[in-house]
Amino acid sequence: MWEELREPPSRAARWKATLRKQPSAFLLAVQILVILLLPALESSDWGRAVISLLSLSALITAVFTVRSTPALTWLSATLALPAALFEIWSLVDDRAIILTLAHTFLALFYFYTAYALISYMFEDAWVTKDELFAVGACFTVLVFAFAYLFMAIQEIYPASFTSFDGPGQRTLLELLYYSGANLTSVGLSDVGPIRAQARAIGTVEQLAGVMYVAMVISRLVALTVMRARQ
Repeated sequence: MWEELREPPSRAARWKATLRKQPSAFLLAVQILVILLLPALESSDWGRAVISLLSLSALITAVFTVRSTPALTWLSATLALPAALFEIWSLVDDRAIILTLAHTFLALFYFYTAYALISYMFEDAWVTKDELFAVGACFTVLVFAFAYLFMAIQEIYPASFTSFDGPGQRTLLELLYYSGANLTSVGLSDVGPIRAQARAIGTVEQLAGVMYVAMVISRLVALTVMRARQ
């Protein structure tokens, strides 16, 4: 406890302790920051480099978050390493194969991070403050995971998605918007899949969104109510 220390802790020590106790909150904040900055970054020449830098920072935050879960940290780092390398490589070589590998490894890494967060939330019968942040963090991680998977699909199968301007290559922000609308099942998106592969993955994401609400959120709500009654 801070009160038990002889000297008041520094601001850096407080932030370090908070990050150690609530890593899911930081992951959620980084993910939301990336989404909010994408509109300004995608329209500039240097924006892609900044987006890659933000993606790498999200990777580092996610690896740190996995350390607090029952999942394997070494496996998370193993998936993060090629994702980071191909993401950097894609800045100087934008061939379809490089972009496909970068997006695929990012998707795999985020899916494993989502699994780690779900395992973390199901590990015990108590709901901590960080587990509540993990609910939101896991959802945003899934949104990014499917968005990067969609990015990989459209590199392999061009014009897999359409929008108000017709079929074509969609940006990361567009596919994040579609992924969020799909995972929440609100359906409010002008982006839609038109090829079989994209539609198949879109259907899987819809099922994942329904299962997430039914299994994860309902369980945490039930545990919170049970604890309040004790």
